[in-house]
Amino acid sequence: MTPDELVTEFCRRWADPDPAVLASYFTDDAVYHNIPMEPVRGRAAIEEFIAGFVASFGGIDFRIRHQAVHGGVVLNERVDVFTIGGRTVELPVMGAFEVVDGRIAGWRDYFDMAPIAEAAQQDPAD
Repeated sequence: MTPDELVTEFCRRWADPDPAVLASYFTDDAVYHNIPMEPVRGRAAIEEFIAGFVASFGGIDFRIRHQAVHGGVVLNERVDVFTIGGRTVELPVMGAFEVVDGRIAGWRDYFDMAPIAEAAQQDPAD
């Protein structure tokens, strides 16, 4: 599987997220960094982070708008769609993936946390 195919498949799997399956895409020493937060290091820690993340949302969909590949580096512009507190949040994201030997060794996502924070604080009855 090419780096492009791997990252596309990985993003599609978020529609029905299984933390163990998602973590299996990573190298043992991978680093996952949502830039507004601290990096998560190692496959086991990434799986734990993903488990907590998916438990926070009623639904997740990574919609890839554009994707570019150079060697083992895959850049994608996405809109990540989350359901939180009964509300749908569309979050523009720029992702950078480093693929080594068929696994993700590094994943960095750049985004603004404000839309998620606002949705989490709103009353679903509003």
